[in-house]
Parts: sequence; structure tokens; C-alpha cells
Amino acid sequence: MSSTTTSPLASSVASLRESLAHLESSISILAHGTADFPRLATVLSSTRHFEVTPSTNLAAAQAALAADLAPAVQQLVARAETALAKRERQVQQLQARSELLAGRLNCARASSAVAPASPSDGRAAGLEEKEVRLRALRQKKERLAFAVERLMLQSRQRQRQLRLSVAAT
Repeated sequence: MSSTTTSPLASSVASLRESLAHLESSISILAHGTADFPRLATVLSSTRHFEVTPSTNLAAAQAALAADLAPAVQQLVARAETALAKRERQVQQLQARSELLAGRLNCARASSAVAPASPSDGRAAGLEEKEVRLRALRQKKERLAFAVERLMLQSRQRQRQLRLSVAAT
């Protein structure tokens, strides 16, 4: 081959080599850019974590939940009311007992103040017996009033429980 024919070919070869270098550079840039493609595909994929449900389904679920929980809530409220009523009765009983004991203590103090005077005649002895009997009757009256009040409270509680059981059925 002669030098005249190689010179046009040389420029073609040089141009081809330049194109090949550009192509290799483009391939390396593309390879570098797409090397992370599987990870990017995973990261960019849209995953539905929460389902969108219609409002009718949501309302039905809420109604079912309310229907399931209503009896338990009513039972807990009834138990709380019963416990509160029991505590109220206990407080009232303790207050009544305290008043009764305070009355007995006052009567005992009053009788100890009256006791030093010793009766000399039979009439004073009869009067003292009547006072003792009167104190005993007053104490009995207090005890009976306390018992009546306690029975009334129990009656009210039973009536309330009966109303609740009738209302529940």
C-alpha cells in the first residue's frame, strides 16, 4: 500500500479510534450510573403499607367494636356503682357508730358526774334506777334507728340492682 492511500485511511482510523474512546467513556459512565440500579429500584418502588378502606367499612367496624365493648363497659360501670354504694354504706355505718359511741361516752361521763352523790333514801335510789333505765332505753333507740337506717339503705341498693337487671334484659 502506498502512502497516498494510507493517509485518508489514517484519518478514518483516527476518527474511528476517537469514536471508540467516546463510546468506551459513555459505556463507563452508563455502567457507573446503572450499577446501583437494583437498589434504586427497590428504594423507589411504591409499597402500599396501609390500605385505604371505604368509610362504610370503617363505620361498620366501629359499630361492631362498640357492640362488643358496650356490655363490658356497662358491667364495669355497674360494678363501680355497687362498690361506691357499698363504700357509702360503710361510711354511713361508721358515722352512725361513731355518733352512737360518742353518745354512750357522753352518757357515761354524765353518769360518772352524777354517781358520786350517794342516795340516802329509797326515793333517790328509785330515781337513779329510772335514769339508768332511761339511758339504756335511749341507747336501744339509737341502735334501732341505726339498724332501720341500714336496712333502708340495703333496700334501696337492692331496688337499684333490680332496676338495673330489668333494664339490662
